[in-house]
Amino acid sequence: MAEKLKVGILGGTGMVGQRFISLLENHPWFEVVTIAASPRSAGKTYAEAVGDHWKIETPMPESVKDIVVMDVSDVQAVAATVDFVFSAVNMSKDEIKKIEEEYAKTETPVVSNNSAHRWTPDVPMVVPELNPQHLDVLESQKKRLGTTRGFIVVKPNCSIQSYTPALHALKKFEPTQVVATTYQAISGAGKTFKEWPEMEGNIIPFISGEEEKSEQEPLRIWGTIENGEIVKAESPVITTQCIRVPVLNGHTAAVFVNFKNKPSKEEILQAWKEFKGLPQELELPSAPKQFIQYLEEDDRPQVRKDVDYENGMGVSIGRLREDIIYDYKFVGLSHNTKRGAAGGAVLIAELLAAKEYITKK
Repeated sequence: MAEKLKVGILGGTGMVGQRFISLLENHPWFEVVTIAASPRSAGKTYAEAVGDHWKIETPMPESVKDIVVMDVSDVQAVAATVDFVFSAVNMSKDEIKKIEEEYAKTETPVVSNNSAHRWTPDVPMVVPELNPQHLDVLESQKKRLGTTRGFIVVKPNCSIQSYTPALHALKKFEPTQVVATTYQAISGAGKTFKEWPEMEGNIIPFISGEEEKSEQEPLRIWGTIENGEIVKAESPVITTQCIRVPVLNGHTAAVFVNFKNKPSKEEILQAWKEFKGLPQELELPSAPKQFIQYLEEDDRPQVRKDVDYENGMGVSIGRLREDIIYDYKFVGLSHNTKRGAAGGAVLIAELLAAKEYITKK
């Protein structure tokens, strides 16, 4: 890409916004030129606005420290400075829906980490390796919005990344029933242990809204486009429990699955090993070379050893074995703020740029 695309981060002071900024440091295609946040941060430099609340393990990039934060609600002014935006704003769902559409209507593409538009019928919810064909619905969305280049694309919930890719790779065997229990890191709540000391040595067996997302969002990813809208798939039937555990980064899932056409263990392992998607074919900058890895050791995957596989953009699977009630069971692991949040959104933006949905203004 001859000239980098100019990027704005909406909600740039929060944990996911910080992850965006960290991941985009020295990105070959994108350059962060604008950061927008709440009125209390507006007018301060980014370093001043974040203060001692930088939550990422790597230092704040020097290139953003002196950027003066803009008011995210000043839509026209922010949009005038960028080619597209990433959205990680902390507002009510209705407020997020409204402001993301306002940005899109300025002819500014929006790649959102938020859940507000995940069920808007003409907004694609994309894992680039799994359902890039859903981007075709953008033509219908742009007609509704009255835009030529402005639109909204969202990424799904972080909790589904640790098992949905593994199931997607096995679609030819037709999974019919899935039971998944996710063990979710505290960064998924935007927290560190310093901010949430009661999570140390603790487990909380409830995360508001998470189980519905974990059960329904894979079905939307596997859905079809009908009359300019995405219609979710009817199967497999998925039931989940979502548990908060004392881990900083990394969502683990214990999964049980039945198939219409039960494969052999060797067929499953081969399907995982061979699986690749459009990001791998296009060699997108953030795409993992090997999306799914299978680990033979009985005690893997482990967060400490495996969460940063493929720079946090790959999925690690282990403990595949036959079950006495279900056909098979396995354990999956993904990085929730990289693949599951900001990194997944960056990969979507790379796909959109490669397919020329996002261009210079």
